[in-house]
Amino acid sequence: MSHTPNVLGLPKAELHVHIEGTLEPEMVFALAERNGIAPPAPTVADLRARYRFRDLQSFLDIYYANMAVLRTERDFHDLAAAYLTRCRNQGVRHAEIFFDPQAHLARGVEMGTVVRGLAAALEEARTDGFSAELIMCFLRDQPAESAAETLRLAEPFLDRIVGVGLDSAEVGHPPSKFAEVFRRARDLGLRAVAHAGEEGPPEYVHEALDVLGVQRIDHGVRALEGPALVARLRTERIPLTVCPLSNVRLAVVPDIAAHPLPRMLAEGLVVTVNSDDPAYFGGYIAENFAAVRDGLGLSTDDLRLLAANSFEAAFIGEERRAELLAEVAAWPSPPGGIE
Repeated sequence: MSHTPNVLGLPKAELHVHIEGTLEPEMVFALAERNGIAPPAPTVADLRARYRFRDLQSFLDIYYANMAVLRTERDFHDLAAAYLTRCRNQGVRHAEIFFDPQAHLARGVEMGTVVRGLAAALEEARTDGFSAELIMCFLRDQPAESAAETLRLAEPFLDRIVGVGLDSAEVGHPPSKFAEVFRRARDLGLRAVAHAGEEGPPEYVHEALDVLGVQRIDHGVRALEGPALVARLRTERIPLTVCPLSNVRLAVVPDIAAHPLPRMLAEGLVVTVNSDDPAYFGGYIAENFAAVRDGLGLSTDDLRLLAANSFEAAFIGEERRAELLAEVAAWPSPPGGIE
């Protein structure tokens, strides 16, 4: 038992979580039964045993296959509600949740079905102490024209979407491919973020910033390979939404002890800790905080800084940001151990 403060109680924002990546095997089977679909494996244990990934693509293959069980507004509501309950119990005060409409549109599920289901769960979860928003991601391994059509279909629902992102298989799909659709999204008043520098090179981070005009970089661990880029990220205080357990599971790093998070902190970068696809990668946000604390020897001050960075990077108003930062400054009170 550690005597460092309980990371479950650390006030934090989660800024990099794919709602489809919170689809636990048990829910896959429950939704398959509800919708009269054959499950993707004989048993829950068999499905979970398949969660051994060589790289990003080997994960994506299973990730997209499991999505077949998501059919109705109720399905999307229940998926989001389960994540929101769990993250609130782990100290999350604000969540910005990615969703991948193209993966559902391709299966004949309408945009409204996805957005209304997810948004209903977010609305139910919002209280004085908790907030949540949706970020619609474009699949970078699909044509830019598909992204543009996805944005067009989303326009009637933009009151329930705070921003756009870019995800899926990175290598060979540079951010510049999506310059026009991101310009359109920004013109519509949407915030912009993008996955870059996970498996792709530092040049993709430059492109995301300069061509797409993003306000945050999702992952960004390979940015450390470019000294000028590191200096820019530090000077411009561009947040990086890092996902440690994901990086281990997808072999971006060999193990948690090799993770570059301490160097990123030492470089003065606005780095945050997030769960990415927690049903697949071995832990939600508190498990990620515990992993970097234990595996990297992070101090209480380091953990507090990571949490403060998450609120600095969040798409929230300044009054709420100040309130949440004050909560972080007061933590831990009282001190206690993590489970």
